[in-house]
Parts: sequence; C-alpha cells; structure tokens
Amino acid sequence: MGRGGALSESVLKKIILSYSYVAIWIFLSFTVIVYNKYILDRNMYNWPYPISLTMIHMGFCSSLAYILVSVLKVVEPVQMTLDVYLKSVVPIGFLYSLSLWLSNSAYIYLSVSFIQMLKALMPVAVYSIGVLFKKEGFKGQTMSNMLSISFGVAIAAYGEAKYNSWGVTLQLGAVAFEATRLVLIQMLLTSKGITFNPITSLYYVAPCCLVFLSVPWIIVELPKLRDTSSFHFDYFIFGTNSICAFALNLAVFLLVGKTSALTMNVAGVVKDWLLIAFSWSVIKDTVTPINLFGYLIAFMGVAYYNHAKLQALKAKEAEKKATQFDLDDESGKLLDQKDEKSARKNNWKFGCLMMGS
Repeated sequence: MGRGGALSESVLKKIILSYSYVAIWIFLSFTVIVYNKYILDRNMYNWPYPISLTMIHMGFCSSLAYILVSVLKVVEPVQMTLDVYLKSVVPIGFLYSLSLWLSNSAYIYLSVSFIQMLKALMPVAVYSIGVLFKKEGFKGQTMSNMLSISFGVAIAAYGEAKYNSWGVTLQLGAVAFEATRLVLIQMLLTSKGITFNPITSLYYVAPCCLVFLSVPWIIVELPKLRDTSSFHFDYFIFGTNSICAFALNLAVFLLVGKTSALTMNVAGVVKDWLLIAFSWSVIKDTVTPINLFGYLIAFMGVAYYNHAKLQALKAKEAEKKATQFDLDDESGKLLDQKDEKSARKNNWKFGCLMMGS
C-alpha cells in the first residue's frame, strides 16, 4: 500500500509538473504575441518599427545567452568550428532574422486571431520544403492532408473582416522563411550531430540575426526614427517585452526537455484558440463564423498531421526496439553456443583426468 501510494504520488507530481510547464509556456507565448501586437499596432502603443523591436529582442537575448553560457556556465556551449558556423549557423540566422522581421511586421496590418489562423500553414510549408529538399518523401495521403489545411486557411481568409493583402503576404513570407529554417536545421546541423537547446541557439544565432537586421534597419527604419524627435526609449515597455521574449525561450527548453515536442504542439493548439478568444473578447477584433469554420478545418488537418507524425515515431521506435531485441537474442544464442562448447571441452578434459587417475 505504502509503495503503491508512493508511486502514485510520484506519477501525480510528474503530471502536475508537466501541466505547469505547459501553462508557463502558453502564458509566456500568449504574453509575447499580445505584447508585440500592443507595441506595434498604430491604434495601441503606436510604435510601428518591427525591425527595431526584433533587434532589441536579439540584442537582449544575445547578451543574456552570453552571460549564461560563457560567464555563469549554466549551459555547456556546443563544439563549433568557424567553418561549421559560417556554412550552417549563419544561413539559419539569416532565415530566422527574415522570419522574425516579417512576422512582427504582420502585427501592424492583421489581427492577432487571423495571424494565428495563418500560422496553421506551418506544417504545409515544412512538408513542402522538406519534399523540395528531398528530406521528406512525397506521399499522396500527406499531401491531401496539407491541401485540407490550406483549404481551411483559405476559408478563414475569405471570412476575415479586416483582410489586408500586404499583411497576409508578410505573414506567409514569415511562415515560408521559418519552415525553410526548420528544414535547414535538420540538413545543416542535426545531420552533423549538432543540437542546440534554446539557450545555445540564442548564443550562436541571435548575434547573426542582429547583424543581418541592422542592414534593413539602417535603410528602412533609422531615417524614420531620426525624424520622430518626440520618441523617447521606454525602458519599462521594451525591457519587460524583451524579458518575456527571453523567458519564452527558457520555457521552450523546459517544456520540450521535460515533456516532448508533441506536448508543445498540442499546447500550441490550445494557445491558438485562447489567443483567438482573447483577440475577440478583449482586443475586440472581429472574428466571423466563416473565420472559425475555416480555422476548424485547418485545425483538424494539423491535429491529424501531428497524430500521423506520432504514430510514425512510435512505429520507428518499435522497429528499433525489435531490431535491438533480435540482435540481443542472436548475441545470447552465440554466447549459449560458446558456453556449450566450453562446457563440452571442460567435460572432455575432466574425463581424461579421471581416466588418467
């Protein structure tokens, strides 16, 4: 009873911790999205400078990541050569900077709810680019699923009350660049045995982003900021916003490290629905029935995609275990045969000795 009770307490503790990590990640992801919208939207804080905001995030995250990795040594750095950094990390940093720039820019033109609906296209983009780079095999069933997600998003776009073509273009561009970045991570880093957690990722990638973003910032936003003489840097607003952005990366580290990537995907779906509800009830964005119907179709497609991915992973793990079991079984048989031969040899020697005596 005592032992069973202790086991139950242990399981209950793990469940509570898992839900706590999920809740923290949802809260921080929710906060960063709404906070960015608040800062960039012309009807709210009215600071429509997405490159500047992204650079503030990258500068803050680079500094903190450097302190955690190089000074406090909380996280071990990855073994990295200059050649690998230039050929693998720099292209990923370039794509990440474009993805962040465009996604933050979209908040100026689109509602939070509609942006979340457009983000449902991420699996479509990742799969399509994976097929293009020959990292994924083309499957008719998977492609049908991708088309159903796209169809759902198209319906949601059709029902959008405040549709803005430029905003949609920016968000779709952000999805395309982010999907390409995820595929390149597999091709350029994972294939070489290099894995980043969110802290080491910021340590290596954030400085690249800062450098790449400085080019369009000098051309596009710096002249406008110079003309805006009334602007004064709000340390509280931008400081807390950057802290939330960095904390979100820590939350990703906790969530994936203590649970799984699938848990994060499921939590992401919950977060999206909460954001749509918040956008409608608090920010007073218009969410139409056609919006919701289209997103529901896309959501079901994404859910099925995640389910199929999970089943494929389980099948792969089962196959790996079966192969290992067969190898162990074969090794066991060989050892048994060896022991049997050794026993026969020893018995023969023992018989010879008995005969000699």
